[in-house]
Amino acid sequence: MSAYYNEFDPYAAQWLRNLISKNLIAPGDVDERSIVDVHPDDLRGYTQCHFFAGIGGWSYALRLAGWSDDRAVWTGSCPCQPLSLAGKQKGHADERHLWPAFHDLIEERCPAEVFGEQVASPDGREWFAGVRADLEDLGYACGAADLCAAGIGAPHPRQRLYWVAYLDQAGRGHASPRPESAERHRYGTDGLGRWIGHWDRDGEQSRFADGSTRRTKSGVGIMVDGFPGRVDAVGAFGNAIVPQLAAEFISASVEARP
Repeated sequence: MSAYYNEFDPYAAQWLRNLISKNLIAPGDVDERSIVDVHPDDLRGYTQCHFFAGIGGWSYALRLAGWSDDRAVWTGSCPCQPLSLAGKQKGHADERHLWPAFHDLIEERCPAEVFGEQVASPDGREWFAGVRADLEDLGYACGAADLCAAGIGAPHPRQRLYWVAYLDQAGRGHASPRPESAERHRYGTDGLGRWIGHWDRDGEQSRFADGSTRRTKSGVGIMVDGFPGRVDAVGAFGNAIVPQLAAEFISASVEARP
């Protein structure tokens, strides 16, 4: 069984295909349509479904957490622009508020487990309150954690709200996935993970709110050969999750279940 990746941006979609070809993320198909155009029947036969897939961070995080490619799961980090403090903050009125489309697919296909991520702003927490209510109405148990990327060694805070939902009858009788090693969580050992451990090689010193000083890189190296266009690459990284942090959340969420 293969994975399904839904990614509207052509640059990121091609990036996904390159990662798949190098076996850095789960093998599967990349669909460049908007999520609003995806029909529930289009997802039949896929073991894993990754929406707003970006550059494959969730698939890589699942592997880091010891989650096998053939174990069913859905992921989706809905666009944060409607809720970001850096944006226009239109909230639910923003055309990029795509939770309703994601919710409809979840309602129709009933995946056993769903992971997601959102900005950890007051609006982001309010957004998750609505998401949680919607998912609980569908029979899911939900939880979330406000996590900082610096906690796993990244040279920046990148505060995000990670959340999980699973059907009450699912997630039982399964072996809990375990990471291959603690060091793999922190830096990764191949392709997609290297950018966490190598950010501080030639960057600039930045002072953070806690008074500490860390090195942040002014430019980001491209993860896979063959991609011109620095602006597109930086944009893709800017929208990406931190896989090592997501892996910690995945493992902790599994361990916390009854």
